[in-house]
Amino acid sequence: MNYADTTNWMFNQLPMYQLVGAQAYKADLHNTIELLNILDNPQNKFKTIHVAGTNGKGTTSHTLASIFQEHGFKTGLYTSPHLHDYRERIRINGMMIPEQNVIDFVAEHKEQMEKMQLSFFEMATGMAFDYFAKEKVDIAVIEVGMGGRLDCTNVIRPELSIITQISMDHMHFLGDTLEKIATEKAGIIKPCTPVVIGETQAEIKHVFINKANDGNSPIYFADQIFDCDKIHIDSLDYQEFDIWKNSELLMEAVKYPLLGHYQKKNMATIICAIDLLRDKFGISNDEIISGLENVIRNTNLMGRWQILNKTPLVIADTGHNTGGIKEIVAQLNDMSFNKLHFVLGCVNDKDIDGILGLLPHYAEYYFCKADIPRGLDANILAEKAFKAGLRGSVYESVHHAYKSALNNARFDDVVFIGGSNFTVAEII
Repeated sequence: MNYADTTNWMFNQLPMYQLVGAQAYKADLHNTIELLNILDNPQNKFKTIHVAGTNGKGTTSHTLASIFQEHGFKTGLYTSPHLHDYRERIRINGMMIPEQNVIDFVAEHKEQMEKMQLSFFEMATGMAFDYFAKEKVDIAVIEVGMGGRLDCTNVIRPELSIITQISMDHMHFLGDTLEKIATEKAGIIKPCTPVVIGETQAEIKHVFINKANDGNSPIYFADQIFDCDKIHIDSLDYQEFDIWKNSELLMEAVKYPLLGHYQKKNMATIICAIDLLRDKFGISNDEIISGLENVIRNTNLMGRWQILNKTPLVIADTGHNTGGIKEIVAQLNDMSFNKLHFVLGCVNDKDIDGILGLLPHYAEYYFCKADIPRGLDANILAEKAFKAGLRGSVYESVHHAYKSALNNARFDDVVFIGGSNFTVAEII
């Protein structure tokens, strides 16, 4: 099989959650453990950092990987979902796993994986750990796929666990309250292993404290140590952040290329995490600053308040749940423009009514469906949006919606593309 044949086979064994949703989800670590035993437990052959959360875990994972790269470490990075190419999920020093490695892994283990009826994510996780071990990475930043407690990645013994902001998402898998969702995320907290909680949320902080106490795990709430309000934005071209060490201000100004006010929360999480790790790994202030400034170049991170055009201003962001949308809307409300053109496409297993209830009524909407089975029909999306007081038109594809928005926009307007990773992926 060539690379296309190989990835198509992977996607179709137990269809990948990214495409079809619930039917691809397996809440069980048995197969993952069995596969890793066959692979001689590669996850035990390198150091790891484990990152869970509803929003911010991708940015946090990429930025930490960038800092370790600047330190000179051979750094693995395992994230999901991908936007264009499956190999985006598995990187070393920013470089995607070679196509031949994907082909060879599947060819060697195909018969066993078929017998085991592995899900796509189980295979992908085994492949990532196997690749990192064979390439002898110094450290790997591992992002949870969903939840934490029963996620395939929850077989590692990390140097540090990180849980970013929690909001309502994947409720049919993780639970219908913040406390239930937090309990699933808290499942990555390991005994005697420090954990950073990105945001103190009064109604669920006890979940993390109790889990940490049960395992004698030191726990740190990042926003109680590093003041998010002192992290400021100078312009849409870059952000300048003040960086702390033990709550004392370092006087360097850092040009962080990831835009969006919500990055303040992520920055507090990142700096708290690296503050705990820096002495153990000998990471310097200069390496931290370089890692922050070069995160896009080092890791090829895309889709976080990404500026695609300046006249008119075109912004794409992959925020796709109520927590993410709330942050996006807050930033849009802080901006000055003549009119907002919002290209909106969602997937069918999100809290659509909750998302639509947060969106601004002053925008013109361009309703569309991403080209995946999980995509919500644009007519259904528009019908729900109209009930929420939003107005716009339905388009046959994401590209048609985007082209219409561009054609209708004046030089002083804003075009925003969002609602799901897949809507953004089709544009960027």
